[in-house]
Amino acid sequence: QVQLVESGGGLVQAGGSLRLSCQASGNIFGINRMGWYRQAPGKQRELVATVSSGGSTNYADSVKGRFTISRDNAKNTVYLQMNSLKPEDTDVYYCNAYKAIYGTDYWGKGTLVTVSS
Repeated sequence: QVQLVESGGGLVQAGGSLRLSCQASGNIFGINRMGWYRQAPGKQRELVATVSSGGSTNYADSVKGRFTISRDNAKNTVYLQMNSLKPEDTDVYYCNAYKAIYGTDYWGKGTLVTVSS
């Protein structure tokens, strides 16, 4: 099993910044991709950004140019730097790790980001 622990969520005014962190532990061998997803009540979980073990990144159109994902393989940690935050970015943000060899996704418990207008 892989355990994912998120931190860094909170309340921020529109235009502000937050940095989310997610540290993986446990059976981390074979993790290919890590990333962040978000979900509002009553809505489907949606992709925010992902980063592969080789450093390739992918972003949702809604966050391109504002959010930056990065990964420290030595620390088994993925970060999400969120700038120019908007009220519509308010969501619970979930860390994800994916093992391609098993086709298995692992999820953190989520961290709440609230952006006030």
